[in-house]
Amino acid sequence: MTAHMNRATPPVTVDCSIRHYCGEHAAHVHDGHAQLLYALTGCMELEVNGRSSFVDTACGLLIPAGSRHGYLAPAGAQMLVLDVVGAQHHALDKVRRFQVPAAARCAPTQMGADQRLQLLLQSPTLLPRRSVDVAAMERHVRTSLHSDWPTARMAALAHLSSQHFHARWQELTGSTPQQWLRQIRLDEAERLLARGRSLQACASACGYASASALAYALRRDRDTGARQLRRTPQPAASD
Repeated sequence: MTAHMNRATPPVTVDCSIRHYCGEHAAHVHDGHAQLLYALTGCMELEVNGRSSFVDTACGLLIPAGSRHGYLAPAGAQMLVLDVVGAQHHALDKVRRFQVPAAARCAPTQMGADQRLQLLLQSPTLLPRRSVDVAAMERHVRTSLHSDWPTARMAALAHLSSQHFHARWQELTGSTPQQWLRQIRLDEAERLLARGRSLQACASACGYASASALAYALRRDRDTGARQLRRTPQPAASD
């Protein structure tokens, strides 16, 4: 989506798009435009003018025109990118890490490009912080879902204090670490029950102390039970 802002002469062109990245991309320079980017899913590591940085779903980055930058992204990283051409604005002159507003976490078709730019320019500047890979954390937790996962254990994997990890996780996922963990456990329990596993076996596999504890959690959080889930039709196996 492209918009033309009327306040500048010559016109300022703001192009907003979703781009998919994977792997390492060599450093380059945009002489003709500034760029603002943040993740809709995943994250990206960057080096801008020789300094390391990153973007994720909560932290965005403004890269001024003429700044040399390269980047590294895991498979599946989905970035929302604004290219701003023709801007004569002091807010676009310096590298800046900014907080991604909740309203801006949407597709280009759901918000005008000029409106999105103004929202991001008004967003608070963020101090440097440690990157947290949500997908990698989920993979790690799922490999040992039966064991205890206090917030301190997850924080240690991210090399953060429990307090800082709690704040970053809520920023990135919209849930506290334990709220997120509870949903992961229940998702897996529902999947196993629908495949015919016993309630006790599912409880043991998903980190619940007993079958009754899992049954209570399913009723409270999902308004369902083992009998209903076992009646859930399973998708046909692929060839």
